[in-house]
Amino acid sequence: MAADVARSCDTGGMADRFPASVVGSMPRPQFVRDLLDPERAPRDPALLAARLDAAVDFVVALQEQAGLDVVTDGEYRRRSYIGIIADVCDGFLLERRGGSWWHTVVAPLVAARPGQAAAEARYLRRRTDRRIKVALPSPYLLGTRMWDPERSREAYPTRRAFMEALVPILRGELALLREAGCDVCQIDDPHLCLFVDPAIRRQVEDVEAEIALAVDLTNAVTAGITGITRAIHLCRRNKGRAGWIGQGGYEPILPALRRLEVDQYVLEFTIPVAGELAVLAQLPEDRGIGLGCVDCRGEVVDSVDAIVARVERALEYLPAERIELNPDCGFAPGNAAEIPLDEAYAKLSNEVEAARRLRERVSAGSRTPGRPAPA
Repeated sequence: MAADVARSCDTGGMADRFPASVVGSMPRPQFVRDLLDPERAPRDPALLAARLDAAVDFVVALQEQAGLDVVTDGEYRRRSYIGIIADVCDGFLLERRGGSWWHTVVAPLVAARPGQAAAEARYLRRRTDRRIKVALPSPYLLGTRMWDPERSREAYPTRRAFMEALVPILRGELALLREAGCDVCQIDDPHLCLFVDPAIRRQVEDVEAEIALAVDLTNAVTAGITGITRAIHLCRRNKGRAGWIGQGGYEPILPALRRLEVDQYVLEFTIPVAGELAVLAQLPEDRGIGLGCVDCRGEVVDSVDAIVARVERALEYLPAERIELNPDCGFAPGNAAEIPLDEAYAKLSNEVEAARRLRERVSAGSRTPGRPAPA
């Protein structure tokens, strides 16, 4: 695991410290939303594929122009960050609810099209010389969102049964990502993070058992897989301009985080309800930290100075070699997100400049790298 952290956080030189990254999704222009809309997309599969390729080329170029060290395809081939499972598997019903498309599991899963995430990675690998990241949803996230007690019970009588059926499928996707040359696979699990909120914890009959289930499922996906940085992204749900859902620091789920078999934690700290950075000192020292230091929800573009200040506060608890910069969350995890693309570009450009300044300060010795974690 330590080798994976070194590859993720510092490959040797000062220029590799404080790499600038994204969490996953980028804002989708309306034409991309139309391409992902079954009612508006071109009927010709070849034409649809060509236009999606062009869209991905654009968003990769945008990230490179901003100066990012780690890029994604913006998740421009997905209606949502979790929807990729329905591209891999048969067994889901797709329907429109309000202004969005939703999947519900209604039949036993059949992995009819494995390697969808790997296909994203292979295309991205051909388009950039930067390190690349591809995200997968956790089994717990998918079970929370896609299982319905009435409509799903003939296929899977319990939510847990559906989650367990997802494990070998997602583990296969992770292994194929590694074979495709992907540098980072990020497992998204915001529902695990919601257990930081006392109000949400009170709604669950056995919250510790639920937390253990989420961790066990993710570990079943990631355990023993090497040659790719395994990251876990935790957030308090991302409602765009509407904000977030959960509130509270990471302390209530720290034992769970320590037990996760991952190489990097991708955590949000910019929003005011995310708690104190001191919690970073209580995470395992052999793990990297994707530090949420750029707001992805609000319309205010964080200044370079503000981003630098947030990272410098984290340096009170972590050495520079463990820190990667990123926004709190993806800019558009759902297809209906309304964050302007130029706003995201400005935020990422400031993140990159902040990383450059931080490298200069550490190189000049003007900042003492973080103190050791307490015993």
